[in-house]
Amino acid sequence: MASVQAATYGEGTVAITRVFDAPPALVWQAWTDPKILARWFGPRGFTTSVPILDLRVGGALRIVMHGPDGNDYPAACEFREIVAPERLVFVNNAVDKDGKVLLEGLTTVTFAEQGGKTTMTLHTHAVGRVPFAKQMLAGMEAGWTQTIDKLGELVAG
Repeated sequence: MASVQAATYGEGTVAITRVFDAPPALVWQAWTDPKILARWFGPRGFTTSVPILDLRVGGALRIVMHGPDGNDYPAACEFREIVAPERLVFVNNAVDKDGKVLLEGLTTVTFAEQGGKTTMTLHTHAVGRVPFAKQMLAGMEAGWTQTIDKLGELVAG
């Protein structure tokens, strides 16, 4: 039997490790409480809404980043693994307004306590599914870096 593979338009991987002056429970809550997640998620200049966060394996996470250009950038995610407050694994797909997948991604975030601080490691890999995904992949590292910078500012406050 033959299988059909979706076309790929580039791939990107980002790995970020940060030490936050905050306990793991607080950093975990920033990732898993939709009101807090909306306060920091997305690159600088973006605002974010989190209409769905169903924290269970198989549960959905919907994030919409509202860009300074006036456009919305939705993501359709699904939790694959949840080990509170140590590890989150989720599919994170950038989608268009009709739900078509533009970038297909998988993200793992781990949280480790060290002396009252949290070492957070994020690893994400994305595969482009449309020709213009190459531009999205080109901005992936900067976008995630700015996003995690904003998380650090939030948990430090």
